[in-house]
Amino acid sequence: MPGKIISAAALALTLAAGTQAHAGDNRAKITVVYDQKLPNVPGKSMKAVLVEYAPGGMSPGHTHPDSAFIYATVLEGAIRSAVNKGPEKTYKAGESFSEFPGDHHSVSANASKTEPAKLLAVFVLDTTETELTIDDK
Repeated sequence: MPGKIISAAALALTLAAGTQAHAGDNRAKITVVYDQKLPNVPGKSMKAVLVEYAPGGMSPGHTHPDSAFIYATVLEGAIRSAVNKGPEKTYKAGESFSEFPGDHHSVSANASKTEPAKLLAVFVLDTTETELTIDDK
């Protein structure tokens, strides 16, 4: 019984916090797939999001909470990325990159117009943070 309660709570958290899709455009689908307080670092949590890009899909320019350190790895396809006015780089499946607190992610897009791409982003941030991505205005 306790296992069913925990599973139901995890599913509810995923559904409540998790999916962001923008109908009628080519924005990435973002799903929270992991959320855990760090027992040895009070006030910090680890959260992971699956970012799914349709062919030609993208995420608008954005930042993350000031407390967030992010490690991202490409799971499928290839992702174009640029951070802090740096050069645009294409990361292929199996390649990774980091974003540091305060970084501005100006380009985040599928490198292919014909194939999907997936990215897993793992955040370490303040537990009180509820918005993982703040789109440019």
